[in-house]
Amino acid sequence: MVRFSWPSSPRAVSRTSAARQFGARGVCVDIDPARIAESRENARQANVIDRIRFLNEDLLLTDLGDATVVTLFLSPELNLAVRPKLQRELKRGSRIVSHWHHMGDWKPQETLRVRGDGRESPIYLWTVRDR
Repeated sequence: MVRFSWPSSPRAVSRTSAARQFGARGVCVDIDPARIAESRENARQANVIDRIRFLNEDLLLTDLGDATVVTLFLSPELNLAVRPKLQRELKRGSRIVSHWHHMGDWKPQETLRVRGDGRESPIYLWTVRDR
């Protein structure tokens, strides 16, 4: 089973698509209750609400050990803050996808450019090698 963990965002389309198309289960984490409510509504509209668990808590205190894919839509500073946690808690082979921001000197395996909302933005991809 693929489990996702991610901060909530209005860009939940790719995550709800993964749940709908591939049967993935997800965990949505955000410290802001309004973002959790928005994410619940996105999941409800996509008919995947039963496949996603919503946690209104601090990502830096959330156990990520079971996640096989983590998607991030954070600030540059928070990406850097969460990097040691990801490297410490995720199992070898787990994947990390970050929208917009890299993680300092941790070189991504791949960088893609996607177009949406009339602009182009980077997507960074990593696979956890070793703890």
